[in-house]
Amino acid sequence: MKIERVVIDTNVLISAALLDDSVPARARNHAIRYGQLVATEQTFAELTGRLLEPKFDRYVSRATRETFLKRLQPIIEIVPVIQVVRACRDPRDDMFLEAAVNGRADVVVTGDKDLLALHPFAGIAIVTPSNYLAMVEPESE
Repeated sequence: MKIERVVIDTNVLISAALLDDSVPARARNHAIRYGQLVATEQTFAELTGRLLEPKFDRYVSRATRETFLKRLQPIIEIVPVIQVVRACRDPRDDMFLEAAVNGRADVVVTGDKDLLALHPFAGIAIVTPSNYLAMVEPESE
């Protein structure tokens, strides 16, 4: 069986970090267990910066969020951006397409409507966390 290469956007990973029994957390856990998470330095830096914002203190302690990042970092493959992508109607989301294209990803997991509107992009599926689980969970059982 081929190991699936997965890009998960920042908002999905933040939701997964804050709500451990959520659909985003289940999607993240499946991608970690059965696939390979892929990111770029830019997408991982965005995750780190946003996840450590004080506004999340009321949901999960900063120490817990830092631990989440420390556990995530060594299992994410950070890929260099060789091929620049400018395709999304929200240019801030192009970094996830760059991670997917440069990381030879099979799927991008996102809740972002601007990214979802591009499904499929360059042969890469762009799906919500629940659609990702619907695609992959029958295989893992």
